[in-house]
Amino acid sequence: MNFSLSPEEETFRQEVRDFLAAELPPPEERDAGFMAEWWKKIRAKRWVGFSWPEEVGGGGGTLMQQFILKDLLVRARAPMLGSDYTGLHWVGPAIIQFGTPEQKARYIPEILDGQSIWCTGYSEPDVGSDLAALQCRAVRKGDTYVVNGQKIWTSLAHFAKSIFLMVRSNPGASKHDGISCLLVPMDTPGIEIQRVHNMGAGGYGDMLNQVFFNDVEVPAELRLGEEGQGWEIICSALQSERSGITEVNRHATSLEDLIGLAARSERNGRPALEDASVRARLGSFETRIEAMRLNGMRALTNQLRGNLHPSEASINKLHNCDLLVEMSDLALELQGSAASYYGKQDVVIDAGRWQMAALSWPATVIGGGTPNVQKNIIAERMLGLPKD
Repeated sequence: MNFSLSPEEETFRQEVRDFLAAELPPPEERDAGFMAEWWKKIRAKRWVGFSWPEEVGGGGGTLMQQFILKDLLVRARAPMLGSDYTGLHWVGPAIIQFGTPEQKARYIPEILDGQSIWCTGYSEPDVGSDLAALQCRAVRKGDTYVVNGQKIWTSLAHFAKSIFLMVRSNPGASKHDGISCLLVPMDTPGIEIQRVHNMGAGGYGDMLNQVFFNDVEVPAELRLGEEGQGWEIICSALQSERSGITEVNRHATSLEDLIGLAARSERNGRPALEDASVRARLGSFETRIEAMRLNGMRALTNQLRGNLHPSEASINKLHNCDLLVEMSDLALELQGSAASYYGKQDVVIDAGRWQMAALSWPATVIGGGTPNVQKNIIAERMLGLPKD
């Protein structure tokens, strides 16, 4: 791995630093109107969709410039780039790669300008983590697909304007070859949404739904890619979702906050930060975050050299999940009985962020593939171990 930057990359890094120094106030000084102005400014700089081609409205930035940009933004605790996370991280890239000119003209500007809200129709009841076994059916009738079936754990479906929907369009083909992708407006007749309330409600967990499709008619022009190309699109989208480098810096900033919490907390009448077991756990977190960073840099180096290894992302996905759970658990232990004050804003510590993370872990741990799925990917595709 080569950690040095070219003169052009150094210039870009300084540009980002100068912008953040001038335009990003501390979190406590960001008022209600800050986000709208922030998104307007970064959109004007084409930092939303920064690595996307200029011809579709992106910034045309290089992979290394994108890494520099995201790295500095997370370190500065800046808001995310753009408002539609799903649209920016996997739907937009998939449309750019597989979409028709008409689909790009229709959807990409909305995603870049924050006018879209996408959700993802992958998981189904009784399918579990075997995504290729999905059964939501789309039957072609002339220039229309008629969709029947159900999706579950669909994040943000109750807000979304469109769904990135995977359907079985050819039940006679192998399970990987019979899947197609449809771009479906959520106001299409026949779509019913039911909320899935869970223990994380009020935090990240309060965004899950099940979606029913009852004779939903979708124009064939809204199919993304060729019929039967859905599995290739799924793999491309999940790879975009799991790049992993941004999560490293998020964990690093969370660790800083956790150390601060330990410094303010007591254990057996002494500062918790002086407790050997607490320090050992914090040290373990730091070591694992650094391992994630180096693995992410290795993946970035391979991408820069044109040697893409999609399975590498599963390593950081595993670390990401474990760290989320273990860091949240330690934070609640440090708070002691005060950890039960979640929701009581006059006494809750750190605005309840640690309780929210502890209760909402299933969305991160299960979403995008369970830990067992990631372990199988690592074992079979990276280590070459047999399936049996």
